[in-house]
Amino acid sequence: MIKKLLFLFLLISSISYAQYTIKGSMSPKIETDWVILYRLEGTKQIFVNNAIIKTDSIIIGGNKQAVSSFEIPLPSSAKPGAYRATYKLQDAGFVDFFFNKEDVTFIFNPEYPQQSIAFAASSENKMYADFISDISNEQQKLDSIQVAVLKNPTLDLTKDYQKSLKKVDSIQAIYEKIAADKYIAPFIKASARTNPPEMFTSVNAYLDNVSNTFFDGLDFSSQSLRNSSFLTNRILDYIFYINYAEDDKEQQELHKKSIKTILSKIDDEAYKRDIIQFIIEQFEETKNLEIIDYLYENHYNKLPVALQDAKYKKEKLALFAIEVGRIAPDFSWKEKGNNLKLSTLNDAEYYVLVFWSTSCSHCLREIPQLHTYMKTKPNMKVIAFALENDAMVWETYAKNNLKDWHNILGLNKWENEIARTYQVYSTPTYLVLDKNKKIIAKPNVIKDVKAFLEKL
Repeated sequence: MIKKLLFLFLLISSISYAQYTIKGSMSPKIETDWVILYRLEGTKQIFVNNAIIKTDSIIIGGNKQAVSSFEIPLPSSAKPGAYRATYKLQDAGFVDFFFNKEDVTFIFNPEYPQQSIAFAASSENKMYADFISDISNEQQKLDSIQVAVLKNPTLDLTKDYQKSLKKVDSIQAIYEKIAADKYIAPFIKASARTNPPEMFTSVNAYLDNVSNTFFDGLDFSSQSLRNSSFLTNRILDYIFYINYAEDDKEQQELHKKSIKTILSKIDDEAYKRDIIQFIIEQFEETKNLEIIDYLYENHYNKLPVALQDAKYKKEKLALFAIEVGRIAPDFSWKEKGNNLKLSTLNDAEYYVLVFWSTSCSHCLREIPQLHTYMKTKPNMKVIAFALENDAMVWETYAKNNLKDWHNILGLNKWENEIARTYQVYSTPTYLVLDKNKKIIAKPNVIKDVKAFLEKL
């Protein structure tokens, strides 16, 4: 009896601690030491594990090749879902795959990870890869027929189109059926394109149909789709590729319209917040302030207060506080017994705001040049903000050399609150403002200042 109980205990223990393995190989090999495994949840990456990348030799196409490989164990309690193996923190150095209680083995080219990944183990990943290949090949045939007719509406390709359309629908139906009880089922279903029963002869009608039906097969309430890159990739495609215009003004309006369409399809307010933040981060890369402001004013600020993150919003807006096009952050100072404020200053058409210091050799070379040059610009004024640890040297220098400027003392130098607001990390730092205190330029050196002011 005791032996039976001991055997049962050991059996249960071995099952509960059983592990799955994620094995990856990169060919050609790379000079990277670590790979990090994440599980995707919404728009976030949750750390799971990491592993050392080793150099191995494998046979590829009958030839022996050196590859970089890694092996990451997963416990039996690991959640099914979309996972990401990251081997470079920049330049899209990662591969995404599904895990559903089975070992996963794959090989890929680290320069083209998603396009080249091939699975040696994992029935679900193999099936999904086969589906993507089969449906993409037939969809491309269907699209080529449609494009041919758009180029030449006199072509009679109706039978070819109907035959290809039937094949696309058949492939979709077959894979939806065989994947019905698998984790990848919602991904296969969501991949279905809404192809029209008949071809379009108008390019605009065709493009309108693509845009209007783009989200037809997507279920924004699906946790599986949310916890992957599937939905976010579709969102990026819709914003940046499906809704495209060559005219900048028209493009901005299309961005706003596409964002509004996407957010209207999301009922879960918490997930909507995450998607808004995700979209904001995409427009950060191009510093598209108009769209970032639109997202905050028209969407983020209208979320339930409990879901808004004041700290997140403050930090994000602070990143762009001094970008060209922004109104310069306001500040006050005393000058000749008067209280002055940047926002209400009205003694010039343009202003040069310069952060400088008497302890900065570059400043002591450029500030006199700026002073001499500005004497030729009567409609412009300099606001000289000196970052100092004490007032003594500055008072003497400004009094003797910069009498006709607005001179401001900023104590605590790099820790000065205004300097931090303006993200001043070196001196001199120049900004050119119009009469409304909108930032219109951020020249790097005195030569650039002069060149820009000459254009005004």
